[in-house]
Amino acid sequence: MRVYLVGGAVRDQLLGHPYHEKDYVVVGSTPQKMLDQGYQPVGRDFPVFLHPKTKEEYALARTERKQGQGYHGFEFYTDPSVTLEQDLIRRDLTINAIAQDDAGHLYDPYGGAQDIQNKILRHVSDAFVEDPLRVLRVARFAARYAQYGFVVAEETLALMRTLATSGELECLTPERVWKETSRALMEKHADVYFEVLRQCGALTVLFPEIDALFGVPQRPEYHPEIDCGIHTLMSLQQACQHNYSLDVRFAVLVHDLGKALTPVDVLPRHIMHEQRGIEPVTMLCERFKVPTATKQFALIVCKEHLKCHQAMTLKGGTLWRLLQRLDVLRRPERVIEFIQACECDARGRLGLENRPYPQKDYLLKAMECVRNIKAKDLPSYVKGPDIGEQLIKKRIYELDQLKRSQQET
Repeated sequence: MRVYLVGGAVRDQLLGHPYHEKDYVVVGSTPQKMLDQGYQPVGRDFPVFLHPKTKEEYALARTERKQGQGYHGFEFYTDPSVTLEQDLIRRDLTINAIAQDDAGHLYDPYGGAQDIQNKILRHVSDAFVEDPLRVLRVARFAARYAQYGFVVAEETLALMRTLATSGELECLTPERVWKETSRALMEKHADVYFEVLRQCGALTVLFPEIDALFGVPQRPEYHPEIDCGIHTLMSLQQACQHNYSLDVRFAVLVHDLGKALTPVDVLPRHIMHEQRGIEPVTMLCERFKVPTATKQFALIVCKEHLKCHQAMTLKGGTLWRLLQRLDVLRRPERVIEFIQACECDARGRLGLENRPYPQKDYLLKAMECVRNIKAKDLPSYVKGPDIGEQLIKKRIYELDQLKRSQQET
């Protein structure tokens, strides 16, 4: 029985990238031997065990053979005779096919260390095309390691294109697509994930609503980058740079989906694109079973982001109704996230990445203004059902005062 550290821990150790989990492969053992040593079985498809003390994962060395469609369509074979090289060759990328023994010696039969040095994401073997999930994984790795200058090898992109046109991507479960995408969205360069998917043709298969934005023009005086798809990815870059939450990043990604539905005869204007965006955002969220809170926030950013840009010109009543729709009294954090998403939209434009966004401070003041008005602030003669109505009137009045003060300033 020989144990090797494999996968992400070895890769990130060589790269100098932080890592938290360690995975091991065990060569020359059997499930019974693992159980006899106190390991706890957790694998459903093939033997994976938890170490009795550290609870780290130990998988028996295995080979696999494609039996059906999708990433579940595999038959796995484990036996003490399976070698380390046979186990490593089934992995997706060379940088993930490196093992390390207890003495620190590296086993790198497929050139992963060299690819790390050359900043290349390259498939290990042609068996890559047997698993459609690898298209998403490679795109996610491209997003994670873009900060180091990694790019996808042309021959690997070619195999990803093969998968994109094979129909295999449609076999991926919604939950798995969302899991990979949500993880990619939290990387420092999440925009690279969608760009790589676009390069290999997978974006139009999995996210046609996003793919449709590319090539759609906008008015250059507001959008010097012109292209709606480029604007979307630039806005997402802004959300990543500020390390905003998953909900903010996803909302930024889909906030302009309605622009792909603008009638050709009115381009490059996009009147009512907020309303047109409701249906494609809803469809995308339902297709991938996006969590309810994430979906609801994305929809409100889609519908209301122009109101945020116009906040300083809105009448008190209009601004109050916007804040109400954002649930300002119960969930002030949602208002803050809404402002963050809209600021990313405003700055996700060529040459305007550092433009001032005074609407942010204005809306934060408006939020505090309405939240600080309580029933105790009303005259003592206001009773019963009148309290709610008078609170609204006072909040609208104070918002009008805030606007007047802002204009005078």
